[in-house]
Amino acid sequence: RPLVGADEGDLVVGLSAPAGPIAASAAYKQAGQALSVARRRGRVLVEHEQMAAGSVLPLLADDAVRAFADGLLRALHEHDATGRGDLVASLRAWLSRHGQWDAAAADLGVHRHTLRYRMRRVEEILGRSLDDPDVRMELWLALKATSAD
Repeated sequence: RPLVGADEGDLVVGLSAPAGPIAASAAYKQAGQALSVARRRGRVLVEHEQMAAGSVLPLLADDAVRAFADGLLRALHEHDATGRGDLVASLRAWLSRHGQWDAAAADLGVHRHTLRYRMRRVEEILGRSLDDPDVRMELWLALKATSAD
């Protein structure tokens, strides 16, 4: 069943999996989650089944996700605003390549040593180790929450 919302005059639709009357409450929640993802991604329609398997973002309130992401990434964005390196993009590339230095550096068009330096700066600025899988997961979640796709 669809759940429809209007954003500044644009129609936005979240669609649940097919459900009968007994599962109407669950279908409504699914449609709401899909609608939230559609708004976040700037899409007209998102089906619940299209959402990333295992993604927790649709299950969380938009305000809570945004506050979490903004708080975690704020210092990196402030650093990037000074023009002394693109730490957020570097972190995104490094995490998306599962810590593979050469591949992530190639994506960014920088030398792997430059990327290594940037990741050390990320650790210094955040006061957290990128060797910790929980830290990497939290940073990836924050980056996904603030990306358009």
